[in-house]
Amino acid sequence: MNIALVTRFLGVILLVEAASMTPSLIIALFHHQDGDVPALLMTLGLILAVGLPMFFLSRPKDRNLRARDGFIVVALSWILMSVFGALPFTLSGFLPNYVDALFEAVSGFTTTGATVVTDFSHMPHGIVFWRSFTHWVGGMGVLVLTLALLPKLSDRTSHLVRAESPGPSLSKIVPKMGDSAKILYIMYTVLTVIEFCILMLCGMNPYDAAIHAMGTAGTGGFSNYGDSVAHFQSVPIEITMTVFMILFGINFAIYYFMYNRSWHDIRNNEELRWYLSIVGIVILLLTVLLIPYYGSFTSALRYSAFQTASVISTSGFATCNFDLWPVSARMLLLLVMFIGSCAGSTAGGMKVIRVALMIKEAKREIRRTIQPRKVQMVRFDGKGIDESMLHSIAVFVFAYVALVLAGAVVIALENRYDLITNFTAALTCVSNVGPGFGAVGPAGNFAEYGPLAKLVCSFLMLAGRLELYPLLILFHPVVWKKN
Repeated sequence: MNIALVTRFLGVILLVEAASMTPSLIIALFHHQDGDVPALLMTLGLILAVGLPMFFLSRPKDRNLRARDGFIVVALSWILMSVFGALPFTLSGFLPNYVDALFEAVSGFTTTGATVVTDFSHMPHGIVFWRSFTHWVGGMGVLVLTLALLPKLSDRTSHLVRAESPGPSLSKIVPKMGDSAKILYIMYTVLTVIEFCILMLCGMNPYDAAIHAMGTAGTGGFSNYGDSVAHFQSVPIEITMTVFMILFGINFAIYYFMYNRSWHDIRNNEELRWYLSIVGIVILLLTVLLIPYYGSFTSALRYSAFQTASVISTSGFATCNFDLWPVSARMLLLLVMFIGSCAGSTAGGMKVIRVALMIKEAKREIRRTIQPRKVQMVRFDGKGIDESMLHSIAVFVFAYVALVLAGAVVIALENRYDLITNFTAALTCVSNVGPGFGAVGPAGNFAEYGPLAKLVCSFLMLAGRLELYPLLILFHPVVWKKN
């Protein structure tokens, strides 16, 4: 391991985190509420005290970032960000238990949206804004942000983006990774600002609009109200957020194609067609199932569309308690919790492209039993898929399911909740969705879990956001050997 280069990168990440706290500090100074200004200032001081020496005192002779170093930087960066990002919650006195604060910070940065907060009424504006801003920073990825700001920090930085970006493969928008990072963040920011403006036109005040726009952009789902988006009781707000949740679940390369008017690339994008088809079918099925529950087609469509967009984009916002829906409707939501959205988006889950390829692989295996001598290839976007990629996706899917089951078993050791609650708690953390079913449904939270379950859930959220491997390889002894 290139210790000097890894240390320098971690120092930069901490400095970026310190800079990202500035908007929250400005909000805190503007509102003059107790606790948040000192908490943010102390956290900034601690981050700078650690980050500055790590950056300036590390002098890497070799600036060539290898794949192993990239995975280590990504994993340790997200852990360090969460450890320091939790401090404002604790130092402000809002979440005095550091395990609770760490859970909240991890949930924010990983854009999961699961929470231990039960009362928002006494939460200072600066702390609330920091809580939601972690969604926006974590949505596109802090390493992507770092490369956008400092593209010359190291050579071969594609290993960083590959380890942090969701999806089975890395596709650069433009040849240089630093330029790709800038383009991604420009599109990300523009979409966020557009939603922010529309939400204000729909009746939200600027503060609420910023909170919910950041939560939608990062597909995180933190709200500053206990009843989430249902607090507003506004159809225009729900329609706006439904549309943008779906949009942020799309691979951002599609928006670059739109900017360049590459309509052929958009039409031929098979994952986009799968994604929009799944969204449409689930909304239609849920609407049919919920008509008896809500009494009219328009009401059923309103709630089914919002919750489908919220769950498949892994945003986690809620306008109703879907845990009270019929079993068939909840099973559909459970299914899309696993699937998630597109690779290259800010959403979680296994990703549509993996699910689509596994379905195609299953169909090929069925055909092989009938025609064993015929050469058959799995195709996607009109191109043949390499067997090694299909193998790696199959391994990922197995590891994904195994991690959900193992996490549920460990969480259940506390003997606090029933099977459905524990299973969906693990699933929603790995998939970065937020609410599950039972006690952790949209009307509940994770507050009553003990320290063990909260730490396990924090690990699951980080593993899910980083697509398992960057976090899991930290436990392999080979990783820590010197170059």
